[in-house]
Amino acid sequence: QVQLVESGGGLVQAGGSLRLSCTAPRNTFGFFTMGWYRQAPGKQRELVAAILVNGNTNYADSVKGRFTISRDNPKSTLYLQMNSLKPEDTAVYYCNARHILTTDAYWGQGTQVTVSE
Repeated sequence: QVQLVESGGGLVQAGGSLRLSCTAPRNTFGFFTMGWYRQAPGKQRELVAAILVNGNTNYADSVKGRFTISRDNPKSTLYLQMNSLKPEDTAVYYCNARHILTTDAYWGQGTQVTVSE
């Protein structure tokens, strides 16, 4: 079992910024594709951004140019820098780790992001 611990959510006004963090166990972080997902009330969970072990990234169209995903492998930490936040970004954000060999997937507990008008 891989435990992921998220932090950094909160309440922010539209146009503001937040940075989410997700820590993972050391010595295994380099074997995982990491991603951020979000789930708004009444909606399905969706991929926000993902980053491969080699640093390649992909983003949902709705966040391109506003959000940046990054990883610090020595610190076993994943980040999501969110700028120019919009009310429609309001959701619970989840950290995800998917093993590059076994494809086993793990989830964090989620952190609430609320963007007010």
